[in-house]
Amino acid sequence: MTVIFSTHPLHPEVSRDLAGMGELRVSSAPTPAAIAAESAGAEIIVVRAPIAPEILRREAALRACVRHGAGLDMIPVDVATEAGVLVANVPGANAVTVAEHVIWSSMALLRKHPAVRADWLADGWEAGRRHADSGRELSGRVLGIIGMGNVGRALFGMARHGFGMRVLSLTRTPSRLPEGAEAADLDGLLANSDVVALCCPLTDETRGLIDGAALARMRPGTVLVNVSRGPVVDESALVEALRSGHLGGAAVDIFSEQPLPAGHPLMSLDNVILTPHMAGITEESMLRMGQGVVTAVRQILAGELPDTLCNPGAVDAYRGRFRD
Repeated sequence: MTVIFSTHPLHPEVSRDLAGMGELRVSSAPTPAAIAAESAGAEIIVVRAPIAPEILRREAALRACVRHGAGLDMIPVDVATEAGVLVANVPGANAVTVAEHVIWSSMALLRKHPAVRADWLADGWEAGRRHADSGRELSGRVLGIIGMGNVGRALFGMARHGFGMRVLSLTRTPSRLPEGAEAADLDGLLANSDVVALCCPLTDETRGLIDGAALARMRPGTVLVNVSRGPVVDESALVEALRSGHLGGAAVDIFSEQPLPAGHPLMSLDNVILTPHMAGITEESMLRMGQGVVTAVRQILAGELPDTLCNPGAVDAYRGRFRD
């Protein structure tokens, strides 16, 4: 029977569908050791945690790694390609979910919610209310989106049509921007945005993109929201910009080191919203992403290439390994 291994539990409907195609195994813990040991014999790996290159080289029956989501940084794609292992993903399934996260966290920061709550609980009702007069509305402000993929486009729609925001975008394909979005370079976007949302993938070009100099170019009071990848931001520089008051706040969902270590400086600030890499996770998005996984797995087990194949360079080696 085909062994389908998942690094995490899945939506019940998705688990049922996958179990109908083979033996579904779920890792006892999303740790490197558990994943390495318990993925032995897998023909399909459903990926929600990093997969070590050794697994791809070790598993002679492994057909594919299917990412439960869009980003491929958890899969060593080059090793998979060399080993003749297909890589597929589920792009766009959680775009609305992530975009909603950007909107609510931006609103909460503009209204000083973290400080309101902390001061209310520590010093009483009036201490919390004193922040009210300095709260700001999201409507009509300028949003800068770095990365106009599925998430960026969903966010644009909410911001432009729901809140009447002017939207600036830094993208490699400005000709494909939706009507109403304005192309901008990095300096122009940082200098003119009230909210900056990082929605880009992690690449050599984006690693360290938001460093101390970039933060200094933002207008005072800017809110920064990172739903991309941790290394896009210099976290030490971000802490200093928040402590100094130059930034109005930051919402960070993903970090350079995960889980975020206890006692990290970001945890002590009252102008931040921290979430444990969950911006794209809701009941609805888990079902949509899982359904995409089911489709890809079904295609692979039927001898087809998945519609969302990410490494076409692996196909020849893959077909050489599985001639059935």
